[in-house]
Amino acid sequence: MHPPLTPGIVGVACVPHAPQFLSQPDTEDLEQVRRVRLSMEQAGQRLRALQPDCIIVLANDHGDHFVTHSVPAFCLHAAASADGMHKHRGEWTLDPSMGYRLVRAMEEESFDLAYTLSAKLPTAFTIPYEFMGFGRDVPMTPIFVNAYIPPQPSALRCHAFGQALARAVSRMGRRALLIASGGLSHYPGTEHYSHPDVDTDRQLYEQMRAGNLTGLLALDEQALDRSGNLELRAPLIAAGAMGNRKPFMATFEPSWHHTYSVIAWDLTEDRQPEALIYPELSPQRVPLVEALYRLRSDPDAARRYLADPAAWCDGYALNPDERAALIEMNPERLRDEFSIHALLTSGAATQLRILRERA
Repeated sequence: MHPPLTPGIVGVACVPHAPQFLSQPDTEDLEQVRRVRLSMEQAGQRLRALQPDCIIVLANDHGDHFVTHSVPAFCLHAAASADGMHKHRGEWTLDPSMGYRLVRAMEEESFDLAYTLSAKLPTAFTIPYEFMGFGRDVPMTPIFVNAYIPPQPSALRCHAFGQALARAVSRMGRRALLIASGGLSHYPGTEHYSHPDVDTDRQLYEQMRAGNLTGLLALDEQALDRSGNLELRAPLIAAGAMGNRKPFMATFEPSWHHTYSVIAWDLTEDRQPEALIYPELSPQRVPLVEALYRLRSDPDAARRYLADPAAWCDGYALNPDERAALIEMNPERLRDEFSIHALLTSGAATQLRILRERA
């Protein structure tokens, strides 16, 4: 019998949704469009293998629905289906098993998630869904994020929403994929449209590729606006949902009007933290740590050690390798092989050197 699958958000993708992907006008580099679509297909293939039972898509309205009557920061589509738009017109299947339950679960997390039963589904939702290999009949849970109509939710609020969303999905016992849909810099409808801020985009991309997702929180409302990264609010939600971790794939494709980036994470993978220059004090090496601390901080103890290193080491419950290393007193070996904090190894060695010089 296989163990039960762990609930929660199991995979994440941050992907673009440029309408040119569908219309493919003469202004576009069609080979670039092909590469971006291929990257999205590859991300979708890997993420589908994680056995999710629901798919949440975060995307923004472009003035199609939420402008004057109501402009919610976050709005879930709770219907069983919705009409698509433009070249994706027609029915798309939604996931009513998530809708109201997720609204209630987010309320328990102190987020009053608005909902709609009638909004059409913009291509910001359906382009990533189709390109990643999910058909119209695969139930989607769409969440609109207000990216363009001020005042928008801040980076901190989006990140907090993502953290709450991850907790809510886990409590509901669901295994979710999270698709954060939005380009990096672009300025639709403005004189800046043909001048994306590629330099800022590359900095953001490198942060995300390195797994430093909390670094995105440094962007305030003005920075998001000036750099054309208003749609980064969806990836900010994704960052909150998963925390700092490195993706399994990342691509960066600047065009004349957008910067396209496809970045995807498998959250079921064990995170292997990078070795720290100053490591944690090992619970298995407490006697060795205490001995080195004593040599570093107590000149009398250091003098007794210099008089007879082997006898001094008898006062500590060291294993044979630790004892031999302490008698040898090679600070680099103690630091690197035994993962002892560098302030202790170098400090003990310095104390002993000074006492030898004074003798």
